[in-house]
Parts: sequence; C-alpha cells; structure tokens
Amino acid sequence: MINLETYSYPKGLALLKSWQAGDEVAREEMRTVFDAAISGKFDRNFSVLAPTNEVHSTASVHMLALAILHDLYDINSSEYYKTDPYRYVRSNLTVSRLLGSKKLYMTWALYAFSCEVLGQKMMYPDKFPPGSDPDVALLNKNNCFDLKTPKFSNGIPKIIDDILRATEELTGMEPLLQISAPYSLAADIYGQEPLLADVVNDPEHVNALLDHLADKVLVPWIEHHFSVFPNGWVELSDASGSPFFIGPENCKSMSIRSIQRMDNGCLWKGRVFDCNYRGDYVAKVQRKKRSVRRSSKNKNVSPKIDLLELTDLKFSVCQKFMMRLEADKVDVSFYRDQSVQRNIPLTTGIGSGEVDKNSIDNFDITKTKLQHSAREYVAAIKQVCEQIDLPPDNFVREPWPSHLYFEDVNGETEFNLVELILAEVYSCPKIQMK
Repeated sequence: MINLETYSYPKGLALLKSWQAGDEVAREEMRTVFDAAISGKFDRNFSVLAPTNEVHSTASVHMLALAILHDLYDINSSEYYKTDPYRYVRSNLTVSRLLGSKKLYMTWALYAFSCEVLGQKMMYPDKFPPGSDPDVALLNKNNCFDLKTPKFSNGIPKIIDDILRATEELTGMEPLLQISAPYSLAADIYGQEPLLADVVNDPEHVNALLDHLADKVLVPWIEHHFSVFPNGWVELSDASGSPFFIGPENCKSMSIRSIQRMDNGCLWKGRVFDCNYRGDYVAKVQRKKRSVRRSSKNKNVSPKIDLLELTDLKFSVCQKFMMRLEADKVDVSFYRDQSVQRNIPLTTGIGSGEVDKNSIDNFDITKTKLQHSAREYVAAIKQVCEQIDLPPDNFVREPWPSHLYFEDVNGETEFNLVELILAEVYSCPKIQMK
C-alpha cells in the first residue's frame, strides 16, 4: 500500500524533479501517488500538524498542483479550481508534502476569484491559473458606483466555502478566506492603467471607489465568511497596491487606508490581515527635488514615509506576524528586530522568480546566493521564536503562511533550488522557546 511518508523530504522533491524532466517512469509513479491522494488514502497524513519546536516551511502550491493534474489527467484550469473541492484540497496538500513542507497552507487563484464573483470577464487557460481579461474592464468612471453586493450562497463564494470545509476537515486548521484587498480588486475590474491615472489625477475618486468596493463587496463577503466559519481568518491580498507599484505615500493614503477603515479599524480582532505589500526598499530611496530655477545640483530629500513608518502601516493591517517578502529587498535583520520589538513571529518569503528555472542565468551563482539567504532567514526566524512570547503550539494550527514561505511554486520551479533552501530549514537546531 502506498504511503505518503515514503516521499518525505527530499524524496518527494526527487520525484518532482524526475517528473518535470519528462521521465515516463516518474510520471507513472506520480499518477499512482495522486490516484491515492485523490481517493483519500493520505487523509490521515494531512491531519499531522507541523512540529511546534522546529522552524518549518510553507508554500503556495496551487499552480504546481494544476500543472501536475493537467499532465496526469488532462484536467483544465476551470475544472481544477471549480468542480471538486476534495480533489483540489487533497492534490494541493499532497504537493505540499512532496515539496517537503511541514506547515500546510491552502491557496487558490484569489485575484481571479475575487473579480469573477462580480461578473468580470475571465480567461481560463488550460493549464495555467485564470485571470481577468485586461481588455474588457467591468467598471469605468461612469458606472463604478452602480456595483451591487453579490450573492454569497452560490458561484465562486460557494466554491471557496467548499474548499475551506474540506481543508478544515482534512487538516484541522482554521479556515482562511483569501480575497483581494480594495485596491487590487479595483485594479482588476477597473483596469490597472485607468486606476493609476486616477491615482495621479483624481485621488479622491480612487478613495471613493475603494470605499465603495469595501462596503458593497469585501465587508459583506468577510461577514459571510465569519457567519459560516466563526473560527475563520481572512487574508486580503494587495500586490497592486504595494509601495513598489504606487509609492509608499499612495500605499498609505489609498491601499492601507481603505483596509484600516474596514470594521472601524478593528479588523475583526486582527483575524483579517494583509501581508503581501511588497517593495519596502522604495521607502529608503531618496527622491530628487528639482528646483524651479535651473541648478547644476539637485538636492536630495528623504521620502515623506520612511521604512519605520511604512512598517508601522503594514503592521496596522497585519497584526499577528511580520512578513518579509523577496521584493522588499531590505535585510532580514530589520524584520527580525521589528518582530522582536512587536512580540510577533517572523515570516520570510522566497520569491517565485528566485526559484524559476527559466530565470536562472548562472545556476552556481544562484545556488550560492540562495543558500546564503536561506541560512540567514532560518537563523532570523529561530532567533525571533526564541525571544518572543509564543503560545505552546507555536501557531502551527493558524492557517497563515509562516516561517520560511515559498511565495509561489509552479511547473517551472527549479526543484534543486527548493531542495537546497529546505536543507537549511531541516538542518536548523530545535527551537528553545521562552
């Protein structure tokens, strides 16, 4: 009888590498593994939580699971995401185990789902995640305030509810709803370029639009989630509203402001959070101020929002843990110290581009760099765990992305790099908690 424990780290990664390389024997073995997974033979394994005294990893794996199921069973994107919640959940949990992740984390194409529920025209490629059609925006400046509250008893909300029920049943972890934050939702249904133009030329309209989306869509959806899952959590995602894309000042006055306003700033006692604002380094970049008069020298002035203020803003919408994403480009020691000062855990991200096999020019250089970075991240996470007040279970039941977090893995991920990064996780000494 096949046993998922047979594929514990690094054996699962070896199988993924052989499958990715086109090995037919490995493909048949993968089919055997996923036949067993989908039929429920691994369910007991999924209920095993991560150890409380170890640094561990999590990963967003839905794109890799789609690539595998499309290859093995010719399941297309729409069928994968929308038709069989138990197949979806079991496949994603199996992929996490094959990667070597001890902390499970359930994700889906959240930006696509968030705008599809409102009627945005979508694109569903056969073997890639869905996305909104960029040429057909649902909203424009004339009709954007006509948007009504959708129903949450069918369609996409019901699909998500079913996925969350299956996840809670199989893992025992508390349900985590993942949907777009106001700014990113606006970008997907209003259009990135029109929205950016209004950010510059009509910021009052942008803020009114974000508040309308929050009031008519997101707050009712969150309230629905908590009515179905009283022990639930909500992860808002707002990559489009990040400092990297719209600057720290607009991130403060638009993206983060619109979230702070929800639930009168309480954020449902901290059970609603947004942890994916990226590009913190832009708060450290000095801007050039050009004088009206011509001058041979341009004076440099500091940004209005510095790194510490930006961190305070991010903490206001993510109160349970500190996140350092790859795109932040700020040394992990800063986030380590901020985590200790705020008495919250630290999560560090490995960007999808860092482990994408098509983005690697020199494998040896990339390998050395990632190994060094992973070692620093793991050491920082361990230091935080040993200095803050952790509960006895070290938050392993909470459904957040925690400790070392692979931001996205997919069919083009270089699994040799994943293996060497996880080697640092697995070789880390046990945590000596306070």
